Amino acid sequence: MYIDLIVVGKLKERHWREACSEYEKRLSRYHRLRLIAVADEKDPPDQSAKAIGQVCQREGLRIKEKIAPHTYVIALAVDGKRYSSETFARHLADLDGRGHTHLTLIIGGSHGLSDDILQMADEKLSFSDFTFPHQLMRVILLEQLYRAARINAGEPYHK
Repeated sequence: MYIDLIVVGKLKERHWREACSEYEKRLSRYHRLRLIAVADEKDPPDQSAKAIGQVCQREGLRIKEKIAPHTYVIALAVDGKRYSSETFARHLADLDGRGHTHLTLIIGGSHGLSDDILQMADEKLSFSDFTFPHQLMRVILLEQLYRAARINAGEPYHK
């Protein structure tokens, strides 16, 4: 399976980069992973809902440009569907079995994703009601993709 991970912003801290790099390396045994970072917007001085919405819109346009045609799109969102590790693994295997061999997962910036991106996604995925820094979310998502790959390959990892 081809997996694109589209994220907003660059990882500035070395520990986040190293953690992501480790899971990218591990995942390469199972999937073709491509990490695509788009530029994030500076926080507006006016933190109104309208100003934040405009930030999300501009980031959303950058994201949209990077989404490959004919890919199954999963946007990370608080109101998305939740899976256990096992059911997430089965869901990915099911998508692959139904011919969705190219998967795109999207992590928004600090203000989330634009409505346009959320509406165009084939599904929304949530890990928790908690709010996580988007840098940490990259690590969590990569780890869960790796865990799912190991589960689907029948290899020990999940505990």
